[in-house]
Amino acid sequence: MQIRMEDNGMNWFKARLIGYGFLLGTAGVKLLTSEEAKKLYTSVTAAGMRVADEVLKTAQDVRESCDDIAADAKSYNEELRKQADERKIREARALIESLGKKEA
Repeated sequence: MQIRMEDNGMNWFKARLIGYGFLLGTAGVKLLTSEEAKKLYTSVTAAGMRVADEVLKTAQDVRESCDDIAADAKSYNEELRKQADERKIREARALIESLGKKEA
């Protein structure tokens, strides 16, 4: 059986990569579970919660503003309808009066 140097070299390379990965993984787990990391996670989570609260507050303010605008628009349209109805009544009265004068 003949062993080629390329295969042997490649196997050592793969073994080293696996070893390095194991070492980095172990160090990473220790780093991620450290007290400093937990403090960082807590502060980032708290900041995210503050941002979420602000977004919800802003959304509520916008919703209330839109409700006010919709109410004002409804009132405005009712006023326009009322003015249009009054104008039609005046025009009808004027027409009736003009027809009455022509017959007399």
